[in-house]
Amino acid sequence: MNSFVDKLTEREKVNKKVSLWTKRQNRTDQIMKWIFVTSAIVVSAIIFSIISFVGIQGVKTFNDVSPWTFFFSTEWTPTKGEFGIFAFLYSTLLLTLLSIVLSVPIALSGAVFMAKIAPNWVREIMRPATDLFVGIPSVVYGLIGMTVIVPALAEMTGTIGYGILPAAIILAIMILPTILSISEDAIRALPGRLEEASLALGATRWQTIWRVLVPAARPGIITGIILGMGRAIGETMAVFMVIGNSPQMPGSLLESTTVLTTAIVKDMGNTNYGTAWNNSLYMMALVLLLISLTMILAIRIVSKRSEVK
Repeated sequence: MNSFVDKLTEREKVNKKVSLWTKRQNRTDQIMKWIFVTSAIVVSAIIFSIISFVGIQGVKTFNDVSPWTFFFSTEWTPTKGEFGIFAFLYSTLLLTLLSIVLSVPIALSGAVFMAKIAPNWVREIMRPATDLFVGIPSVVYGLIGMTVIVPALAEMTGTIGYGILPAAIILAIMILPTILSISEDAIRALPGRLEEASLALGATRWQTIWRVLVPAARPGIITGIILGMGRAIGETMAVFMVIGNSPQMPGSLLESTTVLTTAIVKDMGNTNYGTAWNNSLYMMALVLLLISLTMILAIRIVSKRSEVK
């Protein structure tokens, strides 16, 4: 009888411990839930506040200049009240496109090599080496471009060497690791049956890679390219050091010009808050924000389509 009572007592103790542990766990879960919710709200509020502040200040530009003149005029002389950013916008898009054209073939070839051709020991060396490029400060890239690439281009072409071309070369090197890493992951994530089926049907290894695996990994590759474009559009210091910074439409790839980011950096210290000049810089920042948001939406659309497929 005493042993039976002792067993009941032990069971009650165990039940109490389980109950206390469950309550503590539930309390911890609730605390963590509120921490995550609060963090999400704070982050969203910060992002919304930045966009709202930049947008409100930027829109004030149109009190002094019409939207058509601001976006489609090439005349940028703030001291004379001329605020046209078409040259900056054109140079930004041209620079981004050229850097993508230079970077994608190398990045995609490197991704294919590392994912399907290179032995494991080579991949273990190349992947960290590739990721190391991401950690190099942009000012270092800019310094190399200004002291090596610009003089080389000037000697070869007989020009000043500054312009969109050296900036595109620097940006292509900077965004290459992003495109390469994401593309490699996308190719390696493909099911093995795709490659096996292609080889079983008589396709060669190269035909399998370029006509089966690369098309199948297209959503991931496109995501990497879009992320690379996002970094190229937002890069400032490296571009600032090699592009020349003349507020004009570029007549060639080796003519000094300015992009949106460098124009903001170059002029922000010369303006007073609330002036038309200062507001126009905020409007240029808003344009960059909208371009970045568009790219993020494009990534999400590509991801959803890949999930559906």
